[in-house]
Amino acid sequence: MSRQHPQLRVAAVQAAPVFLDLDATIDKTIDLMAKAAADGVKLIAFPETWLPGYPWWIWLDSPAWGMQFVQRYHDNSLVLGSPEFDRLRDAARRHKIWLSTGFSEKAGGSLYIAQMLIDDQGRTVQTRRKLKPTHVERTVFGEGDGSDLTVVETAIGNVGSLCCWEHLQPLSKYAMYAQNEQIHLGAWPSFSLYRGAAYALGAEVNNAASQVYAAEGQCFVIAPCATVSQPMSDLMCTDPGKQQMLRVGGGFARIYGPDGSPLGTNLAEDQEGLVVADIDLGMISLAKAAGDPSGHYSRPDVTRLLLNKTRREPVVFERTPERAAERPSAGFEAVDADVVPAAHVASAASAPTHVLAD
Repeated sequence: MSRQHPQLRVAAVQAAPVFLDLDATIDKTIDLMAKAAADGVKLIAFPETWLPGYPWWIWLDSPAWGMQFVQRYHDNSLVLGSPEFDRLRDAARRHKIWLSTGFSEKAGGSLYIAQMLIDDQGRTVQTRRKLKPTHVERTVFGEGDGSDLTVVETAIGNVGSLCCWEHLQPLSKYAMYAQNEQIHLGAWPSFSLYRGAAYALGAEVNNAASQVYAAEGQCFVIAPCATVSQPMSDLMCTDPGKQQMLRVGGGFARIYGPDGSPLGTNLAEDQEGLVVADIDLGMISLAKAAGDPSGHYSRPDVTRLLLNKTRREPVVFERTPERAAERPSAGFEAVDADVVPAAHVASAASAPTHVLAD
């Protein structure tokens, strides 16, 4: 008797947020979740910094000019465990749908490019931060750490997440492959910037990165991608030069199979909606038979990766023995009482990836 593999319908969102308005974008998120659930979707993925939108002004002018948006962006960034965060958890439970979304995470006085995964019972499975903000993103966002390069074992498969140009980081990708990733949530902001002038920022190269990730890691890749709306353009592109730098549209949401094949029906770049596909994790074994980069197709005696999964904490508190016993175990996100443990990663001496952990 053959063992059954999870089969499920998944969706990649292509839409514009209600820019710089957290509550309104959560409303739109929940509406799209309801629409997807009505179509039988079990997992829906939203773009990078979907909440409250990607800070495009950092690419359009000087930091001094961009300061006009800073306070509003902070005020509308999402705090873990907040009532706004709970609205998303409640919606996932109500619609019985798994939710992955990118968001600007506010923690103390800093912001981080973050992703969350919430299961269909409304439990927080994982939150993570982008390991290294790209280029001028570093003027807005802080860094994640190795604890965020984690694939979690779930009822729908082994799920991992990365943002944008993390898909161009070979070692980060390999760390994910080595954890037997089956479903990859690859969030992108939009491909609207510097059209025709910076080929590496365009849809062709970056969708190729998602497609190669699928073929290289032999996993399904769900790659949501936002659009730039006319109201967003009107707000930030205050002269013709800026309008040329940031075009309306730019939505190129995609889904790829573990052999790199495109799945689902794509939308026009200025069209909002869902790219939907039915996936069968049983297909992964066929792709793995050809090449498994951290398994039979690896040479750990020649090249190996050191993965430091220690959480980087700016302040370490000394605790009494009683208080130390209350500290969450490594691999957990201390967000709420319904946290689901992260996957354990083997670190045998002959493995292609070595793991350092707390």
